[in-house]
Amino acid sequence: MKSLRHAVALLVPGLLAFGAAIAALLVFGTARRVVSVGKRVPDVVIRSVDTGAQTIELQRTLDTELPGRYGLFTTGTYGYVKLGAVLSADATTVRRKLLTQIEPGAKVDRDALFSGWYYSTPSELHLPSENVLIGSPAGPCPAWFFPGSSSTWVIQVHGRGTMRAECLRAVPVLHAAGLPNLVVSYRNDGEAPRSRAGAYALGAAEWRDVDAAISYALRHGSENVILMGWSMGGAIALQTAVNSANRDRILGLILESPVVDWRTVLRFQARETGLRAPLPALAMSALEVPLMARLSGADEAISFDRLDMVARAEELSAPILILHSDDDGFVPSDASHALQLARPDLVTMPHFTVARHTKIWNYDQNAWTAAIEEWLKEQGLSASA
Repeated sequence: MKSLRHAVALLVPGLLAFGAAIAALLVFGTARRVVSVGKRVPDVVIRSVDTGAQTIELQRTLDTELPGRYGLFTTGTYGYVKLGAVLSADATTVRRKLLTQIEPGAKVDRDALFSGWYYSTPSELHLPSENVLIGSPAGPCPAWFFPGSSSTWVIQVHGRGTMRAECLRAVPVLHAAGLPNLVVSYRNDGEAPRSRAGAYALGAAEWRDVDAAISYALRHGSENVILMGWSMGGAIALQTAVNSANRDRILGLILESPVVDWRTVLRFQARETGLRAPLPALAMSALEVPLMARLSGADEAISFDRLDMVARAEELSAPILILHSDDDGFVPSDASHALQLARPDLVTMPHFTVARHTKIWNYDQNAWTAAIEEWLKEQGLSASA
């Protein structure tokens, strides 16, 4: 019995240490996923392509069953194809019209990524545009510039895991209002320079690249700007609005499916992927400590308090239009509604549902466009107002 007690006394600390090590690995692994810049991962299976009828049959998901126009990243002969209306559906598949002509004999692999981008290059808009470089603290960041008649420019900021092309859907309505568009990149997005760690800062550092874009606009004829942010680009735009030395030149913000508070988003996404409390909270706490943040792959510590724009709502001063579907499915609209409640004097938030994440334009282009047009006129920001 004495030898058994002795063995247990030796074993327990080892087990505790082993458990602590496993817990630490889980925390750091979760924190690393929060800031890591991953590649686009296929999320849908192509069942078949009918090149005669120009239709495509996809695995049915909450995204692929949506009405409207979308894009599909593929591999094989085509890297990206455009999708039109849903023609038929059953319990497991959806058949849609192809808007990109697929030739007989083309190779289209099964794995694909469903997307709301739709436009992939500026030339598809048939509007004048040029490539420019913006000197930011991260280095030269490529941007697209679409000229307009107004001295107020729109600076568009894409979301996490995407590139500038995500923003092209908004250019026509803004251009029609006379507003020049500067569609920017930022550090670690695959087009702009890479930081030392090559990780996202969730807006805590990227806003400096957008601030550089504001300075670029002011040097090239702009008197004021509107910031438009998509998803994480919304978080970046909000950080720019409260941190920039140019914030008095920001006349308004348009936020599409925005991240307003990262804690709300990360807790939601953790639940969706089956991560149990307190792991998400521990991962966020790790990212707030400099040494632990670096061990998690971040360049520097990230303050989630500073990224909570509901708590910081009183610091905002420019009018805000929020376009957010209540069925987002990736970035819940809770924090957007909370910001509207906190600042009803600034925030306009039309009701959208069904459309999922950053796909309101795709699902209901007319309502989405009308919401932007009306808000611009109400704020006196449209050249046609």
